Amino acid sequence: MNFPKLFIIVSVLLFGSIFFASVIKNSKKKTGDSELVVPAGDIVLEQEVRVLDENLSKLSFPAEMPLKMRSDSELPHANRIAELFNITAPQLPIVETITYKSRVSWQKGRPAWLSDYAGHYHTSRHFIARSLNGKPDYLKQDIAEGDRFAVFKEDRPLEFYLLVDLSRAKLWFYYHDLESDERVLLKTYAVGLGRPDASKPSGSLTPMGKYKLGDKIAIYEPNKMGYYQGQKTELIRVFGTRWIPFEQEIEDCSAPAKGFGIHGLPWALNERGELVEVRSSLGKYESDGCIRLATEDIEEIFAIVVTKPTVIELVKDFYEAKLPGKELH
Repeated sequence: MNFPKLFIIVSVLLFGSIFFASVIKNSKKKTGDSELVVPAGDIVLEQEVRVLDENLSKLSFPAEMPLKMRSDSELPHANRIAELFNITAPQLPIVETITYKSRVSWQKGRPAWLSDYAGHYHTSRHFIARSLNGKPDYLKQDIAEGDRFAVFKEDRPLEFYLLVDLSRAKLWFYYHDLESDERVLLKTYAVGLGRPDASKPSGSLTPMGKYKLGDKIAIYEPNKMGYYQGQKTELIRVFGTRWIPFEQEIEDCSAPAKGFGIHGLPWALNERGELVEVRSSLGKYESDGCIRLATEDIEEIFAIVVTKPTVIELVKDFYEAKLPGKELH
């Protein structure tokens, strides 16, 4: 073989090697800390992208954050309860302040008592009492001519919405103005939930889904007896001081409404023989499926919601909720 021919062969082999190495280099794709090498001429990239897209489409991500779950610090938080009961600013737009008069046109000549105002304004006596007393005192309901207190506005179509996050043992309390379709967060609470049960969709005895709360409400005090699971018992030891039942399944419910509700923490005798609430059960999974709240919290919610339509939604994660209306901060 003469030199010119040898030079040509060597050149072809050299440039061929460089070209092949270039193709291999350009075919390398980094995935995390490893590299995916796609052989030249093997058309698999489009297939891999399509499979990846199909898998991503099955995942659910929060709005405006497609590939990152938000941390707990990004969850909404509020405490605007005082703005419901205030008789002066700041005051939420769903309430108004009125002055008590024993003679009013809508009583048709009969004297009006606090309970009459409660019925007329679809505002509970407990709500009016807290506003009158300027503190969370729901039982002192003395009223005199000229006293001022807050009530829900007569012409404001309104409902309340409770959202329970089963994984975080928290409750978000909203009002939903049906006229403007605006949703306002009033307060967040810690709750106790049902015992773990892997056979249930929720992973616990507490159901998932959206329910309407009922009007067969109850107030419990020490020594008030009743039947629970077929046995006569002091009901405050089971339900705390307040009980609001689930009444009707609305959407995606994993269990019937009957038997479930929201209520206070159970009470028990302490080492001194005093009947007190068991605060240690808050935030834990120990109930038969109901939602437990601290005494001051369930009494607060009770005073506000019992005269208005109220929905409770239970989800595994806050970001799975189907909240009504548009958020107003």
